[in-house]
Amino acid sequence: MFSGFFKRVINSLQLQSHGRTSHRIHQWFKWLSPGLVVKRWLLISVGGVVLASLGLAIWVKLTPIFWILEFLTGLLAFFADIFPNYISGPLLLLSGVLLLLWGQYRTVGSITEVLRPEGEEEELIDVLLAHRRLYRGPKIVVIGGGTGLSTLLRGLKTYSANITAVVTVADDGGSSGRLREEFGVLPPGDIRNCLAALADEERLLTELFQYRFRAGDGLTGHSFGNLFLTAMTDIAGDLEQAIAASSKVLAVKGQVLPATLSDVRLWAELTDGRRIEGESNIPKAEGKIVKIGCIPENPPALPAAIKAIEEADYIIIGPGSLYTSLIPNLLVREIADAIAATDIPRIYICNIMTQPGETDGYSVSDHIQAIDKACDNKRLFDAVLVHKKIPSAQALIRYAQQNAHPVFLDREAVIRLGRRIIPANILFEDENGAVRHDPQKLAKVLLKWYSGAHHNKK
Repeated sequence: MFSGFFKRVINSLQLQSHGRTSHRIHQWFKWLSPGLVVKRWLLISVGGVVLASLGLAIWVKLTPIFWILEFLTGLLAFFADIFPNYISGPLLLLSGVLLLLWGQYRTVGSITEVLRPEGEEEELIDVLLAHRRLYRGPKIVVIGGGTGLSTLLRGLKTYSANITAVVTVADDGGSSGRLREEFGVLPPGDIRNCLAALADEERLLTELFQYRFRAGDGLTGHSFGNLFLTAMTDIAGDLEQAIAASSKVLAVKGQVLPATLSDVRLWAELTDGRRIEGESNIPKAEGKIVKIGCIPENPPALPAAIKAIEEADYIIIGPGSLYTSLIPNLLVREIADAIAATDIPRIYICNIMTQPGETDGYSVSDHIQAIDKACDNKRLFDAVLVHKKIPSAQALIRYAQQNAHPVFLDREAVIRLGRRIIPANILFEDENGAVRHDPQKLAKVLLKWYSGAHHNKK
C-alpha cells in the first residue's frame, strides 16, 4: 500500500515540467526570506506540537504512548527485515518531506485563494515580500502640486510606501474654485490627483476621480473626486480628517497632507507694477513676476506636515508650476524653515518646459533663484534634477505656438548658486507631442541619487 502510494507520488511529480518544479521550489524557499516573520512562528508552532504531545503523554501516564511506540517499533522492524535500512530510511524520509511540502502547499494555496483578488496572478509570497520592501523604504516627503506632483508619486510608490505629499491649497480655478466659493472648503483638486496616484487601484480610481459631469444643475464641470472630498470634509469636519478617511477607503500608500488649513489666496506683483490676486489669474496676466505672496501673509503649517519633514529621510521639491504649485507651499514659513533645518538629501526637479505667464524665458538658475527669493534665501535643496535631452521637433513646434520652450540649463550660474546638477533622460512624450516627466524613469533616477547622497552623508 505504502509503496503504491509512493509510486503514485513519484509519477505525479515526473509529469510536471522541470521549469515549473523549480519555480515552485523557489517560491517555497521565499517563505524563509528575512523579514517575513514566518520562520519564528513556524518554530513556535512545532514547539507547541511537541509540548502538547508531551503534556498528553504525561496526562495519560504514558500507557497509550507506550503501546503506540511498541507498535511502531514492530512495524519498523518488519520493514527493516524486508528492506535494508539504506533503502527504507531514505524512502520514509522522502515520503515525510513530500507530505509536509504537499500539506504546506495546500495550506498556502487555500490562504492565497482568500487573500488574492480575483484575476490576480501574483503569488501571495511575492505580494508579502513586496509589501515588506515598500514599508521598509525611505521616508520621502514631496513638496508641490498640480499634475507634476501626481506624476512623480506614481513612480515613487513602487519604491516606498513611506511617502508624504505636501500639497498646495491655493488653487482657485475650475471645479476647485467653484467648490471653494460655494462651500467654503479648501480646494480639493491637487489633493484628489495625489490620492488617486497613490491608490492601489490607480487606473480605475483616476478615471473615477477625474470624471467630470457634463449635465445637471450645478454639477456640470465638477469632477467626481472633488465632490467626494468636499462631502468627506463636511462629514469629517476638516480637510485633514477627510483626506485621512479617504486614504483608508482608497488603500493609499503613504499620505497626502495640505500645507496649511488656512484659506490661502495668492497674489503676485509684475514688472509693470500690476498686482494680480488669485492663483488662476496670475498666468493669465501675461507679465513677468517679480514678487509673490499670499493672504494671510504667514499661514500656520499643518503640524503633521512639519512632523513628516522632520522625520524624513529624503525631501523632493517639484516638479510643477513654479509660482502656482511649488512656491505656495514654501510661503508657509514653517514648512520652508523645517526643510532648511534638515540635514538629509534634498533635491529640486526642474520643469522641462517654460510655462507661459509664469516662467517665460526662465533658465534653470532662474527657477532656483525664484525659490530662494520666496524663502528669504534659505537653502532648501542641494541638487537640481534636469532633463538633458531636447524634445522632438514635433513637441518643440507645438510648445512654441504656446510661447513655451525647453528650460535652458545655464550650468555655470547653477554651480555659482551652490547646487549640484543631476542630468538625466526622464522625459515622456505622447503621440501629440505633449511633454511631461516619465514617472518610472524619474523615480529611478531620484532613488539612485538618494542612495549615493545618503551613503556620502554617512
